[in-house]
Order: sequence, then structure tokens, then C-alpha cells
Amino acid sequence: MYPLGILDTNLVFPHPAGSIRVKTEIVVMENCTSQHIIFGNDYLNIYGIDINNHKDRYFTIGENKRQKFAFSNMPKQISIGSSKNDTYKEEFVSNQLVEAQINPSLSPKMRNEPIDVLYTYNNAFASDNKPLGAIKGHEVDITLNIDRLSG
Repeated sequence: MYPLGILDTNLVFPHPAGSIRVKTEIVVMENCTSQHIIFGNDYLNIYGIDINNHKDRYFTIGENKRQKFAFSNMPKQISIGSSKNDTYKEEFVSNQLVEAQINPSLSPKMRNEPIDVLYTYNNAFASDNKPLGAIKGHEVDITLNIDRLSG
């Protein structure tokens, strides 16, 4: 995947109570299509979008909590191909990439390439067991200063 450019645009979501306009930057990649757009927490809070990750994953918009929108069903497992029998890699895929989706129309080699990169460099990413601050070189030092400034 190679970046071709960045598209600056405004996405407008019409709504009877008032449309939502979201300033968006979209990175255009060669040989890559997008199926989902994910907004940050600011937009989710401003427009009352609540995401529920219970047994049935869904989201609601605004004050009407009865109208639920379901997320598409995601595959339960990603096949990493028969060429590699690495049990650690299979465990990594089943634990860390459980919700990842890879286009099934790609060749097996192309489907395995992103998995290989993620597995090889998995220490660069945070996980449930390893938050970013726990990775050597990514330590976080936070100091709270409550002294008053003299004026």
C-alpha cells in the first residue's frame, strides 16, 4: 500500500434536527479501499453517538436510545495461511487481530503481508497486556504541578 495523496473535504450528514458537518482528511492509498470511517471521541460526544460493545455490538445517535444501528458482523478468525506453522503467530492473530478484516479477494501472499508486519513489529503497538508506557523507549513521565504562579 502506497499513499497517493490526501483529500481535504467536509462530510455532511443530513438530519432533521440539524445537519452534521465534519471536516475530514482522507488518505488515498494505492490498491486499497475503505469500508469504514471512524470518528474521534470529540465528534462522538458532540453529536450524541454512543457505541455499545456488549454481546450485540451496536450504536445509537442522539436521544433516541431505542433505535439501534448494528455493526456489520466481523469474521471470527483470520487465516494466516498454511505456509507458516508458528504457534506464537497464530496466538497473536487469534488474540490481537480478532476484529481485523482482510479482503478475501486478495491472494494468500497479499493477505499474509500485513499480518507478517504486525506480528514482526508487535512490540511497537499497545495491547491489553502492554500499554504504550510499558514499552521500553515509550515511557511516560507525568508531573502534576499545583504551585501558584506569583504575579
